[in-house]
Amino acid sequence: MAQVTVRINGYSYVVGCEDGQEAHLLQMAAQVDSRVESIKAIGGNSGEQRLLVLSALLLADELHDLRAEVEMLRAAHPARATSTKSDGEAVRKLSRLAAKAEQIANGLEEA
Repeated sequence: MAQVTVRINGYSYVVGCEDGQEAHLLQMAAQVDSRVESIKAIGGNSGEQRLLVLSALLLADELHDLRAEVEMLRAAHPARATSTKSDGEAVRKLSRLAAKAEQIANGLEEA
């Protein structure tokens, strides 16, 4: 298992990931950091935990919208709606992402 140091809101976090997923993890961290910066630009700096919670909520909202769009597309094209191998991979990736987010949140609570 690889370990990557990511920077979010100027803080460094060491996060484990599967070998070969380091670049992907850095991209995800950059997306979170981008959300944090957007929130700071709108409402100022309101504490590390609050910024990360709001960023997580923004990402969850985007994920919700994407899932709704996928369901709409499946409903519009039922012949294509059969479960595929890529669906399983997407679920596994989301599960890994959720586990990493919890790991980061637990680290913040301990700090």
